Amino acid sequence: MDFLADIIGTGPGAFLVLVAGLYGASLVVLFATGLTMTALNRRHPDRKIQKRQPTHDALRDIKSSMMQLMITSCCLAIGLYAQMRGWTLFAPVALSWWSVPFFFVLSLLLHDAWFYWGHRILHTKYFYRFHKPHHMTVTPTVWSNDAGSSVDTLFAHSYYAVVLFVLPMPALVFLAHRLFDQVSAAIGHCGYEHFASPTARKPWPLLCTLYHDQHHQYFVYNYANYFSFWDRWCGTIHPTYDERVEGFEELYAGKRD
Repeated sequence: MDFLADIIGTGPGAFLVLVAGLYGASLVVLFATGLTMTALNRRHPDRKIQKRQPTHDALRDIKSSMMQLMITSCCLAIGLYAQMRGWTLFAPVALSWWSVPFFFVLSLLLHDAWFYWGHRILHTKYFYRFHKPHHMTVTPTVWSNDAGSSVDTLFAHSYYAVVLFVLPMPALVFLAHRLFDQVSAAIGHCGYEHFASPTARKPWPLLCTLYHDQHHQYFVYNYANYFSFWDRWCGTIHPTYDERVEGFEELYAGKRD
């Protein structure tokens, strides 16, 4: 972050610059991913996961997402600014052949645990009122991911405000994780299954779009974000998930034949 500190400084104004830059980048990713997946969905209508049509207004979801992305940007900026000011427990390690993949995967694993248990808490009686706006969309669209309440967003993304205080993760790896998170989550809400494969089902731990789509359909399954570890360990994976992934694989194979 030294190069960035040389440009924007480290005073209070630098924090605002970080928030503005991160928010602008988040909006670019929101619309680039949304428009790309919308075009892909139109090319492959047979890959639609649910028969029912989305009940939420796309424009309403976009407006809500734009508001919540400001909160996410503030969380990201808190972590980055703290690292710039040297307030973290450890200085970031240098970028290298090992530090990039190591911290990227480690951060995914940590955030997945954070997300899973935070998500389970949001589904409890007291906290569900904050999560309910997101679940108003039973049939999600590519614009649904960030739509919801501010408390909901903080449960998922306060991780970014905390992790750099305790991990010496390079800032670029931190930002790469967030980019992956935003894009994969948008794909996970797109309503069409384009990425089913053997690695997205047992015994592999990865996911495809169907995973989170089933969460919106059934509410009490598939809470995780990147991996199926926690849902499999805790018995919250939907019982038909693996079978339906295979079904989409067969659909792809039939189209190729």
